[in-house]
Order: sequence, then structure tokens, then C-alpha cells
Amino acid sequence: MDWKVFLATFGAVFFAELADKTQLVGIGMAAKTGKPISVWLGSVSAYVIVTVISVFLGALLAKFIRPELIRYIGAALFIIIGFLMFFKAI
Repeated sequence: MDWKVFLATFGAVFFAELADKTQLVGIGMAAKTGKPISVWLGSVSAYVIVTVISVFLGALLAKFIRPELIRYIGAALFIIIGFLMFFKAI
């Protein structure tokens, strides 16, 4: 295992996920149901599946598209989404 890649990925995902809507859903579901273990298992299972899909797609895209282009496309999509959210809020 490449520990440098592992730790970089862990850090990026950990800090990106802090206080996001996924955590708010988990907090709300645990509070509403009173079953934190079930909420945790559902959350972890969903995140594992989403991560498997995203890693698979990333590996597949990397065979056909340069990684820099994927990064630029991702950045452009974030900017577009940000503008759409900004103008919808006005």
C-alpha cells in the first residue's frame, strides 16, 4: 500500500466531509430514530458504495483523459454550481 496516497486521500476526504450535509443527515436520522448504530451502518454502507463508484469511474476516466483535464473539469463544475447557488440565493 502507498501510505502517502492513503494519508493524502484520507486527509482530503476527512476535511471535505466535516460539517457537510451528509453529517447533518446522520445527526438528524440518529436523533429522530434513536438508533445510532443503524444510522451509522446505513451511512457507512452508502459511503462505501459511493466511494467504490467514484474510484472506479476515476480509474476508468484516467485511461482515456489526462488527470489534469479531469481536475480542470471538476474545478469548472464546482465554479458553475457555486454561481448557480449564488444567483439562486439572490
